Amino acid sequence: MALIDVKDLGVQFQTSDGLVYAVNGINFALDRGQTLGIVGESGSGKTTLALAILRLIDSTGAVAFLGDDLRSRSRSALRGLRREMQVVFQDPYGSLSPRMTVEEIIAEGLGVHGVEPGQNRTEMVTGIMREVGLDPATMQRYPHEFSGGQRQRISIARAAVLEPNFVVLDEPTSALDMLFQAQMVDLLRELQRKRDLTYMFISHDLRVVASLASHLIVMRHGKVVEEGPASELFKTPKSDYTRALFAAAFRLEAEPGGAAS
Repeated sequence: MALIDVKDLGVQFQTSDGLVYAVNGINFALDRGQTLGIVGESGSGKTTLALAILRLIDSTGAVAFLGDDLRSRSRSALRGLRREMQVVFQDPYGSLSPRMTVEEIIAEGLGVHGVEPGQNRTEMVTGIMREVGLDPATMQRYPHEFSGGQRQRISIARAAVLEPNFVVLDEPTSALDMLFQAQMVDLLRELQRKRDLTYMFISHDLRVVASLASHLIVMRHGKVVEEGPASELFKTPKSDYTRALFAAAFRLEAEPGGAAS
């Protein structure tokens, strides 16, 4: 059974110009332990798709989590599943409360969803901080006292401490330089291996997507242009749009600091 099974998913918004389909007719199944890469130009519907799957915005179609239709559940009934489905956002500073210590930030979800009997919150925070490469001695500090890469590790720790099955990673490396991006990719791989995590990885950085994704979906104007095993798609994209997207991305990476005309 697929961990996530999406059928004919759609999201529409009413605007002054009429109805806009931000996501239209998306279908895919994601097995446990896989990483699904979602790529496409800005405004293609990548983040909207993720928010719809997590039931954070209204949608049409069906989303099943381990065979359980999420759209048939009430908001209150969804609360029990929130621990299983977590998200890491692009801007770690914007998603971390400046008024909370690192310990409070990481442990906040444990307070909402409850701690397993016999487990101590501080011990759990200490353990996950070590696992993501943070010094537990810094848990009483505040987000502004950390670098961008460290703040993103805090965000990952906040999600991972709840022991979810499914994690949406929405541009988690875009604000980092290349060295920290590589470290973040290594961390995500290690957490996936140890915790049997399933990722949906949204990114403009195709180089990072290529290093993580097992399956790839290319989106444009809310629709799937092309999908398939990531290794095959990067090697032999079939659609003109995918070829142009890949060519532009990798050409820019190959020509840093070009002379201005």
